[in-house]
Amino acid sequence: MNTYPQLSELQTLVGSTLGTSEWLSIDQARIDQFAAVTGDHQWIHVDPVRAAAGPFGATVAHGHLTLSLLPVLVMTAFKVADVRMTVNYGLNKVRFPAPVPVGSRLRGHFKLLTYEAIAGGAQVIVEVTTEREGHPKPVCVAESVARHFL
Repeated sequence: MNTYPQLSELQTLVGSTLGTSEWLSIDQARIDQFAAVTGDHQWIHVDPVRAAAGPFGATVAHGHLTLSLLPVLVMTAFKVADVRMTVNYGLNKVRFPAPVPVGSRLRGHFKLLTYEAIAGGAQVIVEVTTEREGHPKPVCVAESVARHFL
């Protein structure tokens, strides 16, 4: 994990990779829990027998599940030591270029796109590219907007 002592330090890092997360395993229990919370019980996600005969040969994680993992991925990629609170401000772009079959391992790469000073801190836009181990195409590419407060 990369640690940046001060938020203001990020100003000079626009265009740079802030960090890469640890690997995170995607098991059927996580997929089923996400389905239960969201009400999305489509067979491609929750029916291993039917999904085995489907286009991916196994169940796959919901795209929104993959997206919702960004906070846990960032926690092992980088931190800014003097930030007291971070608020998710939204997303600019999100794409799911490849599926996440059950049993996959994912990790995120975090690239700082913009830094803008705001009252009490800074707003940053970070491009998050989530990769699947052993697969050349990313499974999620998103621009995450966050406000960090000192």
